[in-house]
Amino acid sequence: MNTLQELERKTEQIREKMYEAYYNSYDYSEIVEISQELDNLLNQLDEMKNRRDESE
Repeated sequence: MNTLQELERKTEQIREKMYEAYYNSYDYSEIVEISQELDNLLNQLDEMKNRRDESE
């Protein structure tokens, strides 16, 4: 299981990758793929934070 910090780090890496793809590529299908990966990570991060808040 990923820790909160690992997910936050991975989210930022994928966000940067998406920005780079947007600014350096005309292949929008690649950008959509990266965006979907980012969405998945953000959902995981949100779920993890909600579970943590509920346990406090």
